[in-house]
Amino acid sequence: MYTAIIAEDSKPILRNIQALMQSTELPIRITATVSNGMEALEYIKAHPVDILLTDIRMPKLDGLALIEQCKLVNPKLKAVLISGYSDFEYTRKALNLQVFDYLLKPVERHQLAEVMQRLVAHLQEQQGSVKDLLEGIVEPQFLLSLEPQAKFAAGDKIMLILRRQLFTPWPGPDRWNGQVIQSCLSEVCAPHDCWVFPTLLPEQFLAVIGSPVLETYPSVYECMKRIYAELQLQGIEVSIAAEPQPVVNRMLGKVYEKLDKLMNEQLSVSSRLMDTAYTMPKGMLPGGEIERLTKHFTDMIEQRQKERCLLLLGQQLLNFNTANIRITELERFIWSLAETFSSLGYYQDSEDGLKLEDEVQRMLKSESYEAFVEAVLDWTERCFDWLNHQKKKSGEELFQQLDQYLQQHIYSQISITDVALKFHVSPSYISRIIKKYSHQTFVHYYMQLKIAEACRLIAAKPEMKVKELSEVLSFGDQHYFSKVFKEYTGCSPTEYKEGQTDRG
Repeated sequence: MYTAIIAEDSKPILRNIQALMQSTELPIRITATVSNGMEALEYIKAHPVDILLTDIRMPKLDGLALIEQCKLVNPKLKAVLISGYSDFEYTRKALNLQVFDYLLKPVERHQLAEVMQRLVAHLQEQQGSVKDLLEGIVEPQFLLSLEPQAKFAAGDKIMLILRRQLFTPWPGPDRWNGQVIQSCLSEVCAPHDCWVFPTLLPEQFLAVIGSPVLETYPSVYECMKRIYAELQLQGIEVSIAAEPQPVVNRMLGKVYEKLDKLMNEQLSVSSRLMDTAYTMPKGMLPGGEIERLTKHFTDMIEQRQKERCLLLLGQQLLNFNTANIRITELERFIWSLAETFSSLGYYQDSEDGLKLEDEVQRMLKSESYEAFVEAVLDWTERCFDWLNHQKKKSGEELFQQLDQYLQQHIYSQISITDVALKFHVSPSYISRIIKKYSHQTFVHYYMQLKIAEACRLIAAKPEMKVKELSEVLSFGDQHYFSKVFKEYTGCSPTEYKEGQTDRG
């Protein structure tokens, strides 16, 4: 709905024009009728107006002078002149003032309707172009419901991005919404126009303020400080990025991209206000430092150094806060830890079923930096505990697999190197696993399996000769077989066979 004001010193003519306007059923609302130019000017200074219908001849301030003064207040105001005069001089002045059209008295309905229809179409075309400028920035459903606001197209703008500050209490949906933020900005920017739009990012709003706000504040930064303070009073903690110079409409998209990039790259743990002239504050980590620290901690994770890692990690997170680390660097550091745990299997069969993304986002949404540190340390400890449990479980499983493999190759002769190649681990690791779960060396354990099989064969097939037993079990030499057999059983193969016969 567009707003209009009628300035006409003749009451009968004013009532007639007002009635004709209402009969057109166009999206135009008459918000005021005045009888002289000064009243019209004062109203337009105090209220948003899209359309001015004015008589040329009026007391105090004539129509042409009124339009000229109103254009200084609202350059995008559309004016329609109404007069009984049609001489060239008035027409020339009207053209110079970019008057939309000219109506002659007596005003007839079809004449008024035709002019107003064209004017509405013109305003809608302007509004459509504004929607095009905001497309890809503003949340689509909000953009579709955006009512025509011709005043938005008028003049240059001050652009700001407001993003909810990390490590602060969640204000709740009753405060973190466009209406509350719009109310705060209107309070700060009054009497100047401002608009607040929800963006594609759920925790970010775009604020657009008419450039005349710089008549109230000496700089964009001072205005930004006042907005920040007003939002704080409402319990809303934000970071604000602003373009320090007024922006023309056609540059809205590019400037938004620049501000969004600035916010993503420069936002730090303690920074709140920034503009495109912003420089990296002192105390931030120098180039390459975050990569060095990341490798240091991922190495400790891979080496399962739980206690040392937890101790140093707690200290480092506090140092990050003191150093005013960028949020992007902090996120990259935490993601590197998470991905290292993931590469070791934590997020593949985790008992609690939590996903990597959920864990990281939950920590980053802590309501204070202290709570964030506590959450990271708790999560890191849980990851280490799981890895240690899996390591123990994996050792038992590997021993069972080794035992099965050796029994399957009881009639062969395989070395510890052969087994290591089969299981893609080192021979020393095979040796440690066998020793841990059997309390024997690899050779002793393997020989024990072979001798146990020899005893079974003697009992099952007493007719087998010692030489045959030696060959079938891949000893090669029957004397060596007899020697090993006696070491493990306390008697020779022949004596063992005789003992079996006696018991039979």
